[in-house]
Amino acid sequence: MKLSKQHIEDDNKKNLASQNKNFNFLADSLASNGIDVQEIVTKLSEFQVAIPSWALGAGGTRFGRFGFYGEPSTLEQKIEDVGILHALTQTAGAVSLHIPWDIPSDYTAIKEKADALNIKFDAVNSNTFQNQKNAKESYKYGSLSNTSKTVREQAIQHNIDVIKIGEKLGSKALTVWLADGSCFPGQNNFQTALQNTQDSLKDIYKDLPNDWKMLIEYKPYEPNFYSTVIQDWGTSFMLANECGEKAFSLVDLGHHLPNSNIEQIVSILMLKGKLGGFHFNDSKYGDDDLTVGSIKPYALFLIFNELVYGMQNNPQNPDLAWMIDASHNVKDPLEDLIQSLEAIQEAYAKALLVDQKALKAAQLENDVVKCQEILQGAYRTDVRPLLAAARLQTGGAISPIQSYRNLAVRDGLIKERGKNTVATGL
Repeated sequence: MKLSKQHIEDDNKKNLASQNKNFNFLADSLASNGIDVQEIVTKLSEFQVAIPSWALGAGGTRFGRFGFYGEPSTLEQKIEDVGILHALTQTAGAVSLHIPWDIPSDYTAIKEKADALNIKFDAVNSNTFQNQKNAKESYKYGSLSNTSKTVREQAIQHNIDVIKIGEKLGSKALTVWLADGSCFPGQNNFQTALQNTQDSLKDIYKDLPNDWKMLIEYKPYEPNFYSTVIQDWGTSFMLANECGEKAFSLVDLGHHLPNSNIEQIVSILMLKGKLGGFHFNDSKYGDDDLTVGSIKPYALFLIFNELVYGMQNNPQNPDLAWMIDASHNVKDPLEDLIQSLEAIQEAYAKALLVDQKALKAAQLENDVVKCQEILQGAYRTDVRPLLAAARLQTGGAISPIQSYRNLAVRDGLIKERGKNTVATGL
C-alpha cells in the first residue's frame, strides 16, 4: 500500500485554514521575541528518524504477544509501512534493520523499493541475545563475553556478517547490544567477562569499513538480573575508546535505572565526542519501550536541550543517528510510531526555542529562577503548528494520525495482507 501526495493534500484541506491561523498566531508571537521561525521550520523538516524494522508489527512481553491485523510479514511489506509513515510525517526517511530477523532475499529489489519511497538504510543491528537457527553454539551464557572462545568467535562472525549485509544496502553503522551478564552472584567473573567483551568488540571493529561507525549500547539489567557486562554509559564509553575513533556510545532512553539524569549523560558524551546515536522510547518502571513522550515529556525536552546545545557547540561529536526503539502490544504499531515521531519533533522544536545565550548568562549569574523560567517558557509553548508547517513544506500531513485514520490505512493493509499475518521479530 502506498499513499499518494494527492490523498494527503486532499485530506489536509480539512485542516488547512485552522493550521494557517494557528501558525500565524504562533509565528508572530515567536518573531516578536527575536526567533527565526522559518529557520526552525526548516530544521524540523530536515530532521529524520530511523524506524526499526522490529517495531512495525505488534509488540509483546515475556508472557505473550497479541497480533495486529495486517502486520507486515515480509521485509518488503515493512519497507512499505515505513513509506506510509514517511509519507504522512515526512520525518521517517530511514529504516534500521535487525539481523537475522530481516535479511533481504533480493538486495536489488529491496533497495529499489526503498528508493521509490525515499527511504534510506540506517544502522544495522546484530543479534546475539537469541540462539539462531542452525547455529552450532548457544548464547545461553553470553556471546561476546562468553567463557568459551568458540562461542565468542561465532558471535564476532555474526557481527561481521551483519556489517557485510549493511554494506550491500548502503548502511553506515553497526549497533551492538549485548544481553550478556549473569543472573546470580558468583556466576561470572566480572573482569573476565568485560575483558572478553572488549577483545571481541576490537575484533569486530577491525572489519568495520572506514566510513562506518560502531554504536555500543548499554543496559543495566534484563534479561540478566544480577549483572550486565555493558551496564552503563561509562562502560560503553570506555569500550568505545578502547576500540577506536569510529566507535561511539548509543543511548537508549529506557536503558537506565529509575530517575537517571540522562540529559547529563548526553551532555558529557557529546563533550567527549563519543555520542553516536539514540534509541527513543519512554518508560514508567524499566525498559518498557513505550511510545516516546507518553510518560516523561519534560525529561525528553531536557535531553533535547542538551542535544541542541551539543550540536551547536561540540563539533568534535559526529552527526547523530536518530532511531526509535519502541514497540507496544496494545496499539496499532503505525499509530504508535506516528505518535513517537510527533513527540520527538515536538521536544526538538521546543529545545530550538530555548534562548541559549540568555540561559548561559543566567547560569553565570547563578540566577536559578531565571534559568528555570527560560527552560519552562520554551517547554510550555505549543509548537504543534511549527511541526505541521514543516510537514506541509515537504508534502506531509497536517495531522498524521487523523489522516492515517481518514484514509483508512489499516483497513487497506488488512485487505492486502489479511488478518493472520505475523511480523518477524520477537
